[in-house]
Amino acid sequence: MSDITSANSVLLLGVNSLYTVPQQLQGFGQDDAYAMEAVDNKEVQIGVDGNLSAGWIPQIKTMTVTLQADSASNDFFEAWYAAEEAAKSAYFAFGTIVQPAINKMYTLTNGVLSNYTPLAEAKKVLQQRKFQIKWQVVIGVPT
Repeated sequence: MSDITSANSVLLLGVNSLYTVPQQLQGFGQDDAYAMEAVDNKEVQIGVDGNLSAGWIPQIKTMTVTLQADSASNDFFEAWYAAEEAAKSAYFAFGTIVQPAINKMYTLTNGVLSNYTPLAEAKKVLQQRKFQIKWQVVIGVPT
């Protein structure tokens, strides 16, 4: 049997000029911790004669981080957002994901906070908060 648990995964994020030492995020959602969207990295065309052509194009890697309403890591995103609001400028992030179950480590480079949930939605209990980061580079290597 193989172990594919995500419970021992680690997400470390830093923000230039704000969190120069990466912070370990904790208190993830009950079914979601983080997710990376698929990317379209080719422009593909087919001519009327049926010949296929393709070319590589740069792409943005979109990541969503989901935190419980009571996660202390919400403070990380609140501080990042507040600093950008005060400076009226984008602050760029960097990070690392370690997934021991599959012996992988990912380096995250040049990320911007592109979507921010200002507060937990109040229902029967306070709901999870989601934050979206758009990365320029995401590279995985075996550990």
